[in-house]
Amino acid sequence: MFGWFKKEAELHVFESNLAAFEYACEHLENRPLLEAVIPAMVEEKGKVGDEGEQYFRLRLAGKGGGRELWACTLKEATDYPEVGDLVGFKVVKVASDLPEEANIIGFIAFTLEPVLAEKKGWRIAKSYVPQNIRPTVRF
Repeated sequence: MFGWFKKEAELHVFESNLAAFEYACEHLENRPLLEAVIPAMVEEKGKVGDEGEQYFRLRLAGKGGGRELWACTLKEATDYPEVGDLVGFKVVKVASDLPEEANIIGFIAFTLEPVLAEKKGWRIAKSYVPQNIRPTVRF
């Protein structure tokens, strides 16, 4: 009744972004599903695209240390992550017709704090998704 007897969600607080990323690689199932947010480490800052989007080389969390890919923020973003940040990569499409190293299409949606709440997910420090972007509606 009213959640009085619910067990509090266990918090995992990590000493660094790298420690949080390593935990995500070893202990979490980071499946590339539509609209999933997968933790990633920013390894390198890239170029600015033609429409103003900023590119970054990420290491996407996964078994065996994850995988490397290039991703960008949305062109409407006004702020950007830094090298060494733990970010949330939002999956938009999984393209089975592309090679495995390029088959996950998405963008950098959040900077994550190195805090993981059991059953709730990563704590968001900063969002790079503008307010005027409409959420996906599915029927």
